[in-house]
Amino acid sequence: MIGSRIVAVGHYQPARVLTNEDLAGMVDTSDEWITSRVGIRTRHIAGPDEPVDELAAHAAAKALAAAGRTPAEIDLVLVATSTAIDRSPNMAARVAARLGMPGPAVMDINVVCAGFTHALATADHAVRAGGASRVLVIGADKMSDVADWTDRTTCVLVGDGAGAAVVEACAPGAEAGIGPVLWGSVPEMGHAVRIEGTPPRFAQEGQSVYRWAATQLPVVARQACEKAGLAPEDLAAVVLHQANLRIIEPLARRLGAVNAVVARDVTESGNTSAASIPLAFSKLVEQGSVTAGDPVLLFGFGGNLSYAGQVVRCP
Repeated sequence: MIGSRIVAVGHYQPARVLTNEDLAGMVDTSDEWITSRVGIRTRHIAGPDEPVDELAAHAAAKALAAAGRTPAEIDLVLVATSTAIDRSPNMAARVAARLGMPGPAVMDINVVCAGFTHALATADHAVRAGGASRVLVIGADKMSDVADWTDRTTCVLVGDGAGAAVVEACAPGAEAGIGPVLWGSVPEMGHAVRIEGTPPRFAQEGQSVYRWAATQLPVVARQACEKAGLAPEDLAAVVLHQANLRIIEPLARRLGAVNAVVARDVTESGNTSAASIPLAFSKLVEQGSVTAGDPVLLFGFGGNLSYAGQVVRCP
């Protein structure tokens, strides 16, 4: 089977920036309280006239431009999101319509914070199986729509945004640019991260998630490297789900990626759920922190207490 690779990435964030000082005027909190507990200083918040598919389409357009591809060349669109308001048309179909695509397959994937890495694996599998040759993979979430803005333990975490990648089949005989996925879940702990109710609201059991991430995920992340045939010290960068700096930094250390750049976009973007990994990865590429061909671990975790990770080669 022919492997796949990421040929370009792109990202988008709404213009409005909400600071910790702004939040201190809304709920009983402070900049010191937020930064000491989660490391977040700012987050971007979309307006009422900026739906999830608009955020996704902006990021997708940037990735397509970077790849030198037109929307008509895409035959599969995958959107990872957990904040779509409507059930149909799905976000992938709406993105395809916004970009003027003539008729791709369209699919949404809801694995919350691990959505993008699940979608990237799905794209890789589709290419390997011959079901697609060029895939647009997007992570997009508007967490401000599901936030409880009276709950200081959760509203300080969330932000809005989108990130995208163009995935293509490798040339025959070329090394694959997307490594094997390592994925799974802990179903009996799925209640620890929730978006439930009418209207839906984001809630979590923070200490349970923290303990699970700190104790279980370093082993799983190392297994993702092993599947790619790499040691953690071979990684050029590590892009973990941008949930909390107190989770990201210890997890990167315990992984043993001593030579890697560690994405810390959470400080300026907050937790953007499925958008967080492609958003942070795209920024590393844009800033020149990684170069073409570098091995990068992408590792998502969170909602459903699910996880998925793979080593990719930087476009």
